[in-house]
Amino acid sequence: MSIVIDARLNAYRTGGIPKYTREITSAMAHVAPQQDFVVLQHRRQPERIVSAPNVTRRVIYTPPHHRLEQLTLPIEIGAIRPSVALFPDFIAPLYRTFPAVVTIHDLAFLHFDDLLDDNAKAFYGRVGVSAQRAQGIIAVSESTKRDIIERLDIAADRITVIYEAASAHYVPMEQVPHERKRINGFDVESNNYLLFVSTIEPRKNLPLLLHALRICRDRHPDRNYQLVAAGSRGWREKPIIEQIEHLRLGDAVTLLGTVNDDDLHWLYANTRVYANPSRYEGFGLPLLEALACGAPSIASDISSLPEVGGNAVQYLPVDDPGAWADAIELIWSDEILRTEMSVRGPMQAAKFSWHQAAHQTLTVLNAVATTKG
Repeated sequence: MSIVIDARLNAYRTGGIPKYTREITSAMAHVAPQQDFVVLQHRRQPERIVSAPNVTRRVIYTPPHHRLEQLTLPIEIGAIRPSVALFPDFIAPLYRTFPAVVTIHDLAFLHFDDLLDDNAKAFYGRVGVSAQRAQGIIAVSESTKRDIIERLDIAADRITVIYEAASAHYVPMEQVPHERKRINGFDVESNNYLLFVSTIEPRKNLPLLLHALRICRDRHPDRNYQLVAAGSRGWREKPIIEQIEHLRLGDAVTLLGTVNDDDLHWLYANTRVYANPSRYEGFGLPLLEALACGAPSIASDISSLPEVGGNAVQYLPVDDPGAWADAIELIWSDEILRTEMSVRGPMQAAKFSWHQAAHQTLTVLNAVATTKG
């Protein structure tokens, strides 16, 4: 049996879906050494995203999200004659000669009308018909499964929930007092910053955190609260960035941009408080990564975040900066509480495993490949 995995997006982006694609492919190759995997990589990405004896890199010329993708991609994949194909980026070719499994990470674009530009709307607008025609559907959380049922009118028994996991790279490390690390040209001091990890876009709700930071600094000028944000600038980021100056936080906020895995690990493991104020998440992988590193964490009490964080996280209303300021102040100033939260985090993260996700994904793929019709 030949399993094809669409990894074309990895040539263009470094966020959640490319990370998921790399991790699930690597894990499946490890747990099923006798199984052949063909990874579709766009020609602009010459390096392999996964190196294993049972993984073959196949060069594909159709770019992801291209306007002719539905015409050219099934031809390129059809020439491989796969037993089944996995599409981690929501959408499978609608007309194809092979069975397909799609992974749906979230339906945020159906909750927020202004989330996508016109090109993205054209691509993700096919999510409903793609799911209807897919032979298998993977949701990354129970929250996302409920969304698929309600928003796409898909029967519950067609959807399999398979959780993501933090990479084995993310583990606690000993904090060195006053250690300073140079990241993307900025100096960051250990245990002296509030951490936000995400693309800067409206759904991620950074303005809430900025308002909470302003409250904290007004209440306790002596504590010199600092916010470090790691992530690229996304859709409609300009008004968010402008709020930093509007709230007089220019000396309190560091925008690092995209950081590499090693720097991100250091940031998670050395933060005083990790904050995830998102208005919506399909899973919330940065929260799980932060917990795996022992970061005391606070998060919005919505969608999948309580599902991921369990009892290791303090949850807060998504629109109450005062409550967030209270939580930041409490954790920032209470070393015993931070220690307790740092212990609970890795225990919660350990409940999620790419090894387990790989077995579950292979079960779905095998079932689809061996079912006629």
